[in-house]
Amino acid sequence: MLTDHERAVYEWQIWVDDFREAGQERLKDATVLISRIGGLGGVVAYELAAAGVGKLVLAHAGNVKPSDLNRQLLMTHDWLGKPRIESAKRRLLELNPRLEIECIAENMNADNAATLVPQVDLVVDCAPRFNERFAMHDAAMQHGIPIVECAMYDLEFHLFTVLPGKSACLRCLYPDDPPEWRREFPVFGAVSGAVACLGAMEAIKVLANFGEPLTDRLLTADLRTMEFRTLQLTHRADCVACATAPSDR
Repeated sequence: MLTDHERAVYEWQIWVDDFREAGQERLKDATVLISRIGGLGGVVAYELAAAGVGKLVLAHAGNVKPSDLNRQLLMTHDWLGKPRIESAKRRLLELNPRLEIECIAENMNADNAATLVPQVDLVVDCAPRFNERFAMHDAAMQHGIPIVECAMYDLEFHLFTVLPGKSACLRCLYPDDPPEWRREFPVFGAVSGAVACLGAMEAIKVLANFGEPLTDRLLTADLRTMEFRTLQLTHRADCVACATAPSDR
């Protein structure tokens, strides 16, 4: 149940007709895993904390660097050289002191994904490396955990949602690690923030069971021209990840 204070904090979104107080209670009861809390995942975490998600599990290794500060909004100059994950926790609790946060000072891999993913209700994938994405994605598919896939490059971004056993997944789009992909790439913080806000909204819709999630559809945008497109995603009959998902197709 919501407290009177929570009703006051979330009043404006509770006014949304197909969300209402029942939707807010679903968010309060939800746990979300976010892989990397940099320019993309940090804004996702901030928006979910602001919306009233009850618990966030955050995974990100390493310390704050100067190059983080133009886009990673949970990092601050006074935290240079200190763990990113601690800066994120500090900033999120300033926004929402009711929030429960579990911090994992590691990037995602097959071992920690196998432990963390079954404990959550939804995964938001914001990792820059495909090996991290595949580790978390494959675990989520196996356990039937919904996934929001967010990515950006330069002034472009991609976004889609996966409901295991019901919709196309990341490996339907990328069966293997793309050899041309690089860990570091050009990007503006505003591009990261744009797709992060949309990804957070996808997570909120799935968790609160309202609206229409972006399943079997890939949203792309080029912010140079402000051109947005929605492309149809097709399930691959030979997809190794879909083969492990609970079947509801």
